Amino acid sequence: MTRTILRGRVLSFNRAPQSIDDAESYLYLDDGSVTLENGIVVAVGDFAGTNTAGAVIIDHRPNLIMPGFIDLHLHYVQSQMMASYAGSLLEWLNTYTFVEEQKFAQQGHADAVAVDFYDALIRHGTTTAVAYCSSHPRSVDAFFAEAQRRNMLMVGGKVLMDRNAPEGLCDTAQSGYDDTTALIARWHGRGRALYAISPRFAITSSPEQMEMASALVAEHPECYVQTHVSENDAEIAYSMALYPGSKDYTGIYEDYALLGPKTLLGHCIHLNHRETRVLAETGAVAVFCPTSNLFLGSGLFDWERLVNNGVRVGIATDIGGGTSLSMLRTLDEGYKVLQLRGQRLNPFASFHMATRGNAEALGLGDTIGSIEPGHAADLIVLDASATPTMRMRSASVQTLAEELFLLQTMGDDRAIVEVYVAGARAKSTLVGL
Repeated sequence: MTRTILRGRVLSFNRAPQSIDDAESYLYLDDGSVTLENGIVVAVGDFAGTNTAGAVIIDHRPNLIMPGFIDLHLHYVQSQMMASYAGSLLEWLNTYTFVEEQKFAQQGHADAVAVDFYDALIRHGTTTAVAYCSSHPRSVDAFFAEAQRRNMLMVGGKVLMDRNAPEGLCDTAQSGYDDTTALIARWHGRGRALYAISPRFAITSSPEQMEMASALVAEHPECYVQTHVSENDAEIAYSMALYPGSKDYTGIYEDYALLGPKTLLGHCIHLNHRETRVLAETGAVAVFCPTSNLFLGSGLFDWERLVNNGVRVGIATDIGGGTSLSMLRTLDEGYKVLQLRGQRLNPFASFHMATRGNAEALGLGDTIGSIEPGHAADLIVLDASATPTMRMRSASVQTLAEELFLLQTMGDDRAIVEVYVAGARAKSTLVGL
């Protein structure tokens, strides 16, 4: 296969930056080359020292080449209900979400939504995401089939929910177990697909279903677990009323042995000290969802407190409670949330979290999230002058940190010049772009 060399400024993280001046935490090449072959990065270095003989050279100068964005928590089945007016989480779920997700029982609906969803991910520079599908197995099939067609590394699973939802969405403890078992056998490890066992949250799963979820996790340690916790005060109170024997909301999942290094917990806003300690001890990941937390008025994520107590943290769009599929917009809102907390998130830390940081949260830091030999060639090209206003501001940008902050503060899908999935161009080949 022909070697391809991408030329441009290259940025990739080695580890989490300790400060805005921590230049050892990342690799930056002012005129770099990334050599791709068979969907893999085979070399990275200065362009001047690169062997270009026989290679196809794609010149992206003066733009910035980075690893593709990774989104740790979203609902692809809610992509057609973003920006739905509601006052709080539970109202939003009952008024819009459950209505929208019932459509996935219809023949062909999931397939059509999956195509639009993946097109949107690519436009925004997201090359890997962790998704909740609906309770219908066909929604999972459509999700992974479209990912396979595009050769994208994606994580997802059918939601388990057997109560407190419309009949058209509810499974049973046994059918949820059976469906999930079949879906894992059909999709996990097929191509780049990875499965997530997905009890929606404690409110919509009976104790019997939580027992079944626990059995699934024990039987399939290779799979991820995803659910929601401590997003909203009313949600917490309702959950505790349903599980009065548990110590707290996190304790519900703890009681059913659902917490571990492969567990992704959306929101984690209102955690008490015990819950924080449990997350740190089990290695479960707290997923920061700033746009949905602001949109639904749920609260302000305490990033510094969690990190300082040893909790692993990632970041996500949380579509459709979230308001944009763009990780750039998500980083911007995350910065603002932490400003309100009196915490300052520097732009290197932001971009690390959206790339290598989220890859490590998935245990995939040796596969995706960085530009280095042996890693998948899932890459994006960023332009800090993509719009007239960005171009006006970029005229006075003098440092890489300023450029990254400009990208996250003012950027959107227009700042994503190109996307490579397993070494193949993905954005410029979209129909109608």
